[in-house]
Amino acid sequence: MKKLVLLSAIVLSMQVIAVETPVKIGIEAAYPPFSSKAPDGSIIGFDYDIGNALYAEMKVKCVWIEQEFDSLIPALKVRKIDAILSSMSITEDRKKSVDFTIRYYRTYARLVMKEATTVSDSLHELKGKKIGVQRGSIHNRFAKEVLAAKGAVVVPYSSQNEIYLDLEIGRLDGTIADVTLLKDGFLKTNAGKGYAFVGPRFTDVKYFGDGVGIAVRKGDKATLDKINSAIEAILANGEYKKIKDKYFDFDIYSFDLN
Repeated sequence: MKKLVLLSAIVLSMQVIAVETPVKIGIEAAYPPFSSKAPDGSIIGFDYDIGNALYAEMKVKCVWIEQEFDSLIPALKVRKIDAILSSMSITEDRKKSVDFTIRYYRTYARLVMKEATTVSDSLHELKGKKIGVQRGSIHNRFAKEVLAAKGAVVVPYSSQNEIYLDLEIGRLDGTIADVTLLKDGFLKTNAGKGYAFVGPRFTDVKYFGDGVGIAVRKGDKATLDKINSAIEAILANGEYKKIKDKYFDFDIYSFDLN
């Protein structure tokens, strides 16, 4: 009888541990307004709030694991993290390595350079210009394959914040990144004075995908289905809008790409 009671206690203990084991979410906390660090060192931003809302909806505890952006997919593959929620665009190239949820927002890319700089649709004006781009991003691939073909000198960086610093001191002529990131993280700041969006919008699905989703390991359909259901739930119950309104004055979910 005592052995039975002991066995039951062990089983119950294992169940409690399983329930309380938190999900580890990878994020790069250097991408305002989507993710960044508050003065006290805590993570803040749209991605962070969306993630917390999703896992609250699923009634699952989560912990946030900070990583450089280009190390997120490798970390997911070796199970250091269980999901990536870090403004990762859904592209065919990335689908070879991970599975994606439905989108939780969409956007497009643009160039930022000195005000009054002229860049036409042909992009020929970029010849010889140094363009900073975040390593491992969709913008990095686009810059290397498209902008470099126009004569641009593509300079990779670990983070977008490092690019802003070199723009400010004149080591770069411009950068290409997400339009919302550039607007809120640079152009609206003191460092961004004298800079502006130039040239066309970049929306090619080959490079920029079809929205931004949450990445999970290949074949993890159970997790994918749960997160998809949670995304649909917060869209329907108003929680998504409440978070969106905290950061944006436009509908980032249905962002007009035309």
